[in-house]
Amino acid sequence: MEILFAIAIGVLSGSGVWLLLRPRTFQVIVGLALLSYAVNLFIFGMGRLVTGRAPIVGAHPVDPASLADPVPQALVLTAIVIGFATTALLLVVLLAARGLTGTDHVDGRESP
Repeated sequence: MEILFAIAIGVLSGSGVWLLLRPRTFQVIVGLALLSYAVNLFIFGMGRLVTGRAPIVGAHPVDPASLADPVPQALVLTAIVIGFATTALLLVVLLAARGLTGTDHVDGRESP
């Protein structure tokens, strides 16, 4: 399971970096989104990939190793919301820039 998780993070990171280096703004936005998904998966994976464990400590004394860490889950949930809002803002800026300049290239002009 861990190797599949690591491969997924690597593919998302590599695809995101490759799209960030493309000349069109929409590809840059998709690359940023893929990189944010890779970082979210990485943070989520740092909270230990286990199933069937309670994320909250009860009133009785319990071994902390038998509990899941809720902090990475909360961080990823917050990052998803912020990433969605940032992507929506970037798309609106992309549409406005395309309307003003007539092109969707990052530098504002067509490449030869």
